[in-house]
Amino acid sequence: MLKSILGCCKLYISESRNKSALESIERASKLFPNAPIVNKFEDVVYNRVGYTLVSELHPNPALPSSEPCHLISAVLAMVKAAFETIDFELHSGTHPRLGVVDHICFHPLADASLDHAAETARCLATDMGSSLKVPTYLYGAAHEEGRTLDSIRRTFGYFKPNSSENQWIGSQEYSLPLKPDNGPAQLNPAKGVVVIGATNWVDNYNVPLLSSDISAVRRIAKRISGRGGGLPSVQAMALAHGDDVIEVACNLLDPKKVNGEIVQQEVERLAKEEGISVGRGYFTDFSQEEIIQSYLKLFEERI
Repeated sequence: MLKSILGCCKLYISESRNKSALESIERASKLFPNAPIVNKFEDVVYNRVGYTLVSELHPNPALPSSEPCHLISAVLAMVKAAFETIDFELHSGTHPRLGVVDHICFHPLADASLDHAAETARCLATDMGSSLKVPTYLYGAAHEEGRTLDSIRRTFGYFKPNSSENQWIGSQEYSLPLKPDNGPAQLNPAKGVVVIGATNWVDNYNVPLLSSDISAVRRIAKRISGRGGGLPSVQAMALAHGDDVIEVACNLLDPKKVNGEIVQQEVERLAKEEGISVGRGYFTDFSQEEIIQSYLKLFEERI
């Protein structure tokens, strides 16, 4: 019988246009069938792809185990392939990023605890820092003080485009403003840095606005976010998404309390004040329940 201590990893790569690179990354993951990819979300405009992997986790994360963690092994192999096939200095897109591998987050599923996810994140960070020589930062439950992802990104100037037309191009010229939790203290411009965390479930919901007025959409995004006095547990930013479309891209940190529909309605209300039309929003991943069911289906097909 399949154990119910499951971990989910969301892995965000700063590339979606280089198909050979993505094929290499996905081939690396297939070497670890016990940690399959259950979802892939590509965005060519943002030049970004998100992978969702699921696997069993060790029952007691505090105790050493002789068995390898399939989820760590799969993610590490994918990250290595990404570094080998993608040069961060050549990357451009309309989504902010800190490196070739912009963000990795672990979430507990089924009967797993946040401690399971946190220990998995810390182990991966240790492996990446030592074997792949990339500055690595921890956040959420993986960090001893519970540092937030948002605070790391703000320290690095993540939310400010470094080029005209709201584009992020190449590797930002900066010395590291924070000491890494793992890995070297020097930045390799071809790799950038990696942020790894562990949190309870987060939904990502994007709402397209039919406008080219980035200032107006930024005002809406600020008013939507909890930081701006809007919806609690919502983080939002305005990102250009093609001609005459700007998205309010949202992280829903507590989707049971503030879900996509609530966000949709509030964006529509605020956009009406600005005289802007709104399209239907979308999630970039499955729900927790759908991810578990996808994993179970893949597991059953293997046996």
